[in-house]
Amino acid sequence: MDILALNCGSSSVKYQLFDWKRREVIAKGMVERVTVGDSFIVHEVPGRETYREEYECPSHETAIHLIIKILADAEHGVVKEIDEISAVGHRVVHGGEKFTRSVMIDEDVLAGIKEVQHLAPLHNPPNIAGIEAARSVLPDVPHVAIFDTAFHQTMPEHAYTYPLPHEWYTKYGVRRYGFHGTSHAYVSHRAAEILQKPFNELKLVTCHLGNGSSITAVDCGKSVDTSLGFGTVPGVLMGTRSGEVDPTLVLYLMDKENLDTKLMSHILHKESGILGISGISSDLRDVEEAAEQGNQRAKLALDMLCYGVRKHIGAYAAAMGGIDAIVFTAGIGENSSTVRKMVVEGLEFLGADVDPEKNNVRGKERIISTDGAKVSVVVVPTNEELVIARDTKELIKV
Repeated sequence: MDILALNCGSSSVKYQLFDWKRREVIAKGMVERVTVGDSFIVHEVPGRETYREEYECPSHETAIHLIIKILADAEHGVVKEIDEISAVGHRVVHGGEKFTRSVMIDEDVLAGIKEVQHLAPLHNPPNIAGIEAARSVLPDVPHVAIFDTAFHQTMPEHAYTYPLPHEWYTKYGVRRYGFHGTSHAYVSHRAAEILQKPFNELKLVTCHLGNGSSITAVDCGKSVDTSLGFGTVPGVLMGTRSGEVDPTLVLYLMDKENLDTKLMSHILHKESGILGISGISSDLRDVEEAAEQGNQRAKLALDMLCYGVRKHIGAYAAAMGGIDAIVFTAGIGENSSTVRKMVVEGLEFLGADVDPEKNNVRGKERIISTDGAKVSVVVVPTNEELVIARDTKELIKV
């Protein structure tokens, strides 16, 4: 059976088509500049040249029509008929407290996703548009919603509650939700398999480090704390996002610079973090290169990132009463040996240590800790689309 995994953003639609019997990706790609103009699709099939086609997509429905057209195309496709696609899995960023696990999509579920879209106004609306479009294009197959927030719904009340007037929680749903849950779920399970230890007996800290980053404490198979919160700014500094900032400072600067909430939000989301500190780039590769050449602001940004990740690992080890492994994933975590080395330096008291030779790896699964280290350090490339496909398969029971 073939399962289509869709990830709809505001101006893009990513996709992967899985042959689930063989657990293989048989096609993947992205439609870019959806609703923007000058849109196009990039389509990849293993063993073939990458195919690119310009195609105007004023809506997500048009983009998904295009994806189905390419998948079934005589020259570039991988299926003979559309009905070879048995199910569709959809990434949904925010499920609020309503959705604690992946679910089959029906009208009630779709209405529930719409009810919580105010919690993720930049992400949920395009997710919803993608679901509605895919259901119109493929009305006769089951559709499944996989929520980024679901993995973190196991956090205890004392971890997700903010120290604010409690009626704001009951009135507005103000609490820590966490994100990147699909990634944290995948890499924590996979790390347990690599370590050949039971997942429900391990204490893990998973470090999803990319343009957006989050650190999660996974205690015996459950997320018990995570660095992102109600929104996607808290935690460690990110590509353009600030990470943790004293709220008093935010109010002070709004007053001094005469900033309204919209402008302050833009600064916190788009002009801060690695870009704001380095003054060079939001891409850590550029910042690492500049730091090596002696740029002090670039070095400061790198130091701040690694210090913040290390601090979260230590805090989560304390929260869980111990730690068995540290897991690195996402663009920075999978590819930057420098960041991994700098993060783990200073955690020797926990029993963590990185082997320089093993750490010389990019984008591959590997245990990089020294032989006999009490705390294992593991690199696990994330695979959110595989989780989407797996959860979809489990729910459709075909």
